[in-house]
Amino acid sequence: MPVGEELLALLRGGQRILVFTGAGISTGSGIPDYRGPQGLWKKRQPVYFDEFMSSEEKRVEYWTYKLEGWRSFRDAAPNDTHRAIAALERLGRIQAVVTQNIDGLHQAGGSSDAKVVEVHGTNRAVECVKCDRRLPPDPVHEWFAEHRRTPVCEVCGGWLKSATISFGQPLRPEVMRRAMQEAAQADLVLALGSTLSVYPAAGIPLVAAKAGAPYVIVNQGETEHDGVATLRIDGDVAETIGPAVRRLAEESS
Repeated sequence: MPVGEELLALLRGGQRILVFTGAGISTGSGIPDYRGPQGLWKKRQPVYFDEFMSSEEKRVEYWTYKLEGWRSFRDAAPNDTHRAIAALERLGRIQAVVTQNIDGLHQAGGSSDAKVVEVHGTNRAVECVKCDRRLPPDPVHEWFAEHRRTPVCEVCGGWLKSATISFGQPLRPEVMRRAMQEAAQADLVLALGSTLSVYPAAGIPLVAAKAGAPYVIVNQGETEHDGVATLRIDGDVAETIGPAVRRLAEESS
């Protein structure tokens, strides 16, 4: 059976699909990859969470990096992959969309907030590391661009930071619990645009696979889960998943 037909057959059988996404689905929207051959971390070292908490110099370095990419994230538009996932939700086929991405493009592409689980947080907000108060990001970036020192919370005086999980910062337990619970209820897993190498997040699709759900991986290049995939497709995610979902939608209309 051709790969496209095999993918479509698996989609037809999925009523509670867990979609797990990584940076590879957003490169087509102009969002940089982090770990690929031309990834961002090949060019610069990230600021670790303990460094952010202990050093004003590192906090300024962190915000300088955030400011450099702020407009790209703010102005990025969803692509065919984000829209295809949203189409699956409209068909009533989505259990959850668990994403490693922080760009908010799933919601911009039509996925509902109720279905999206952002395990690494979001660039769509800034939060206080002391009281957890959340703020819109634009005014904070503008303030830093003018003052070039760490922005602080007006309520408690704590440092403000993007509402993302930094290197060395623990994932939110409640978010991981929900992601694992959603995976346990899935009857099909689609892992899209991820090398599946960053844990504990990469363990989430394995929960469904170990429970017997078929496991489809679409990515350009190898992943750490290739050996357990029901169907492994090496190629462009949008060019693969978009046509399959459109055919499914046509059959369901």
